[in-house]
Amino acid sequence: MLKRAPQVISTQYQADQIILTMWIDPELADFQGHFAGYPLLPGVTQIGWAQVFGKEFWQPRVFAGMENVKFQQPVRPGDTVVLTLNWASDTSKLSFWYASAPDIEGKSVIHTSGRIRFLPA
Repeated sequence: MLKRAPQVISTQYQADQIILTMWIDPELADFQGHFAGYPLLPGVTQIGWAQVFGKEFWQPRVFAGMENVKFQQPVRPGDTVVLTLNWASDTSKLSFWYASAPDIEGKSVIHTSGRIRFLPA
């Protein structure tokens, strides 16, 4: 069976924010064919994970679009990334960004960021 989800290492939860630290398993099905010799985690997968985790915690309803999605640095097999999700209930928007796990100096790199809009409840 092909793996479709990241391995969640830790979860920090506050009322309107979730921070998930995830290990990106090199055996994920999403790496197949994307790309031979230089596998990258597809952007559609990253957006999908943000939506799935957002729905798990806040139960937003119907997807209504995306805003300001930026793919700045590739996510590679074996990376550890931190996915931060912020829910704005007044606008029904889920902001997300994937960053590398902080290095020894506490620095990280933003991989992907954006907002997902949902229809108001």
